[in-house]
Formats: sequence, C-alpha cells, structure tokens
Amino acid sequence: MDIIDSVSNSIIEASTNLTDDKLDALKRAIEIETNENASWCLSQILENYHVAQSINFPLCDDTGIAHVIIEVGKEREISGQLIGQIYEGIELGLNNLPARPMAVKGNEIERVEQSRGLFEKPGMLKPAPILIDSHCDQSSYKRDISPDTLNIHFLLEGGGPEIRAKTFRVYHKRSFYNVIDTAVGWLNDSLKMLGCTPSIPAVGIGRTHFEATSLLLKAIAYGNLDNQSDVEKYVSTKLNESNIGPLGFGGKTTVLGSYVNIGNQRASGVRIVSVRPSCFVEPRVSCLKL
Repeated sequence: MDIIDSVSNSIIEASTNLTDDKLDALKRAIEIETNENASWCLSQILENYHVAQSINFPLCDDTGIAHVIIEVGKEREISGQLIGQIYEGIELGLNNLPARPMAVKGNEIERVEQSRGLFEKPGMLKPAPILIDSHCDQSSYKRDISPDTLNIHFLLEGGGPEIRAKTFRVYHKRSFYNVIDTAVGWLNDSLKMLGCTPSIPAVGIGRTHFEATSLLLKAIAYGNLDNQSDVEKYVSTKLNESNIGPLGFGGKTTVLGSYVNIGNQRASGVRIVSVRPSCFVEPRVSCLKL
C-alpha cells in the first residue's frame, strides 16, 4: 500500500462523499417534511450530494481544514515516518481534489492580519494537530480498539460552523439537564445564524477546553445517525422544535441528528462544553485502515 496516495484518496473521499447513514437521514427528513419550501430545499440538497459523488467534486466550495484522529491498538506503533506520510498525503489530496486555496502567507503577525494574501496551491493548508485515540479512552464514543488496530480518520472542517461554534464553562448545579440544555441553547442560537441547515451538531463535555473539543471531534468521526443515544435524540428533538428548518425556511428538519460525547469529569461545579453546528455538507469524514 502506498500510504501517501491512500491518504490523498481519503481526503478526496471525505470531500466528495457522505456516508450512507447521513444520506438515509436526509431521505427520511424529506419523507416527513410537510413544509413545501423546506421539502424543496431538502430535495435540492440531496441532488447536490448525488452530483458531487457522481463527478467526484467537492460537496461545498468551503472544502475545509483537515483534522486527523489516529486509532492505535497496543500492538501497533505510530512512527515519525507515518506522520510525515500523512502530512504529504493531505497536501497531495488537497491539490488533487482540488480544494479551495485557503492557506495564509506570512509570519505569525501577517498570518493573523491576512496582510500578505494566500498561497495558490490548496495543499499549503496544513492540517490541525493530530489526535491519538486508544483502548484507554473513556467516553460515550469509547471504541473497542483491538491490539492490531491502526485506523486514520480524516475530518474536513468548514469555516462557517467554526464561526458559530463555542467552547465554554457551564455550572452543572448537580443537574445533567442544566448542562445539556445550555448546550442546546447555544446550538439553537448558532443554527439561527448558520445559514446552511439542516445540521448534524456535535457536543463534547469534558474537564478542559482541549478535552471537550477533542471529544467533540471524536464524535464527528465516529458518530452514526442510525445509532443515536437517548441523549442525542433529546438534543435533536429540542433543536427541531425551533422551526428554523433547512436554510431557515422553517419546517421539521433543523437537524438530521446529533452527536454527544461525554468524557471523564472532575470534582468541580464546572463542566467544559464544546458545541459545533455542522452545516449540511458535514460531517465530511473518511477512514483509512492500515
């Protein structure tokens, strides 16, 4: 196996294809939608998915920033060479897609100011720091990682949902619903402004801002709309009551489902909650098994 080419193909797959559970969730939403405008909008979104997959074209012009999660069993190793191949493969995949050029030129100050413009090659957009997942992970999305496992998950995270995302503290007041309803409130406010619903929002609840966001990213990588927990169903039901609907047209389908990942907690009155209102072309994910 040529790992660099395989990574490149995985990036292209994530950008151009949605998993079956997401397509099925959209079809179910079309079947139950009674709002004429919302139903038309959902049908157009489904057609967009089919066109993108048939011609191997990005689902959205905002092709996203690569995030990587590596699942590793206790008998496998992650080498510096493999990390380098992942980076090379992501660069190749973004160039071959082709992705939208988004990498900012310059030193640290110039990059913040965006004062020197953009690189022309899409592959200059470097991925976010890599997350490692093992059999020791304790969370709602805990995986049964066998000793021989070495899986590389790729997520392409678009800018619109990042603008509307939030990570902040919540005082739990010894009530789970005080925490989850706060997250639902944040999502409800962000979905009103997102502009590209229906969403599949993700929630991570942990001890630190880093951990909460990591839990959220793992939920996006591992989540399945055909297997929703009671908490995820609760979040989806509450958000669909908002009547925001597809592209803000109203109706029953503000979200197609949700992902909620709850990790370890510490003795404290505070829980750190991270939420991300994915747009209708997300989550864009793929998995390479080595």
